[in-house]
Amino acid sequence: MSPPLLECVEIETAPKPTHAVIWLHGLGADGHDFASVVPELHLQDGPAIRFVFPHAPVRPVTVNNGMSMRAWYDIYAMGSVLREDKQGIRASQHAIEALIAHENQRGISSDRIVLAGFSQGCAMTLHTGPRLDQKLAGMIGLSGYLPLAGQFDAERHTANQGTPIFLAHGVLDPVVAMARGQAAHRQLTDAGYRASWKTYTMPHAVCLEEINDIAAFLRQVLV
Repeated sequence: MSPPLLECVEIETAPKPTHAVIWLHGLGADGHDFASVVPELHLQDGPAIRFVFPHAPVRPVTVNNGMSMRAWYDIYAMGSVLREDKQGIRASQHAIEALIAHENQRGISSDRIVLAGFSQGCAMTLHTGPRLDQKLAGMIGLSGYLPLAGQFDAERHTANQGTPIFLAHGVLDPVVAMARGQAAHRQLTDAGYRASWKTYTMPHAVCLEEINDIAAFLRQVLV
């Protein structure tokens, strides 16, 4: 039985979209967080794209004193890989797979879908994309890391072995250490993935140069 479809903010660059970008927000944000980026990408001259910005479920987050907020999974301690919320990560994986299936039902095949995410959303992108049994057009991971890294090799699927992956991180990031992003890039490239790596002089955020690079990546893979 499929999980209920997450509520989403949707923006279409033109009527009757033929491509889609599913963009996952970070901890404590919601689907509105990156909606304002769409006009800055200047993709009007390309194919019609549906941007889908889902709202993560509201749940207590241990690292934030148990406060309830939108989160793809619980975080027990900042930067810790010793104890991860496997159940929450896998539940969100299934919810993201349901969003991909929903776009398939609306006429957009998986190979015309980019999965993107920031911070915790990046973690879910890097967890879900390589495990998917259908090829995606691309993956974008911003200021994040690879969760359940020890189980990656055993669980990844061959479908997205050749899928381009754009990874980026701020060198001044005080929330997710750049070393965690570098470790994700290294593990992906060691496993044979086509993962690029870019850094920017910024904290845990996005900047105009990064947005321009994301736009260039989308123009390359959404054809």
